[in-house]
Amino acid sequence: MTLLRTVRLHLRPHVIDDFAFLKQLWADPEVARFISGTPSTPEESWARLLRYIGHWAAFGFGYFAIFDKADGRYLGECGLMELQREITPSLAGSAEVGWVLTSDAWGRGLATEAMSAVMAWYGARPDAQPLSCIIAPGNVASIRVAAKLGFMLETETLYGERPTLVFRRGNPVIAKASP
Repeated sequence: MTLLRTVRLHLRPHVIDDFAFLKQLWADPEVARFISGTPSTPEESWARLLRYIGHWAAFGFGYFAIFDKADGRYLGECGLMELQREITPSLAGSAEVGWVLTSDAWGRGLATEAMSAVMAWYGARPDAQPLSCIIAPGNVASIRVAAKLGFMLETETLYGERPTLVFRRGNPVIAKASP
C-alpha cells in the first residue's frame, strides 16, 4: 500500500472501512456544493469508494484518504484519476487531480500540502502524465489551491450542464507549493 506523509498529514489509499468517512464527507451540502451540486446518498458514496479502490488496482494510482497526523482524524481525500470524462477540451493524455476536505479542515493549507505530496510521488513514476483538473468557477478556494500547485487556467467550458474551468499542468512534479 502506498503511504505518504507530510508535516501534518498521513495519506493512504482507501479501504472498505473508509465507507463511514466517505458517507459523512459526501453527505455534507457545503462539501458537495461545487463538485456535484447535491449531497451524495450512501449508495453513491459506496460506489465512489469502490471506484477509488478499483482505480488503484487498474492504474497503480488513485485517490488517497487524508488523516491528521496529530490525532488520526479523517480530513478528506485527494489524488489522481483516469475518469474518461466527456468534456471539451478532452482531458485525455493527462491524469486528473482532485481534492476535497471535510468542511472543518478548510482554510489551513491542507489540500495544497496533501496534493504537493501526491504530485511529488506521482511525478517520480516513469509513466507520469501531464496533469489536469476541473473546478467550478465559484470555487475560489480550490482555484487558489490549483494556482499554488502550478496549474494554469486553460479554458471555461461546460461539464454536463455546469460551467467548469479546465486547468493544466505539464510537469506532475512539484518541489514546494507556495504558501
